[in-house]
Amino acid sequence: MTVPSKLPPGLAFRRRTPSFTAETVPDALTRDHSTKPGVWGLIHVESGNLRYTVPSEEHAVSLTAGDTAVVLPEVQHHVTPVGDVTFYVEFWG
Repeated sequence: MTVPSKLPPGLAFRRRTPSFTAETVPDALTRDHSTKPGVWGLIHVESGNLRYTVPSEEHAVSLTAGDTAVVLPEVQHHVTPVGDVTFYVEFWG
């Protein structure tokens, strides 16, 4: 499996998290977790640097301001703030 660079067509927006910082990111996001079946995520980095990791793929990417990362349904992943960062996640399905 390869992590896609964009969401597939035909998905509908479901919701958006508040913006998180290194101080406010929920612990659950920094540990392996997944979305529910059929739910895709889209991480948006507003400022700073965030590391996005998919352990099963040995895939890790450093995201900076303006970058996005696609989160596949039911795939374990986690994020790691690197210094000051602001980001949010959109959920699509």
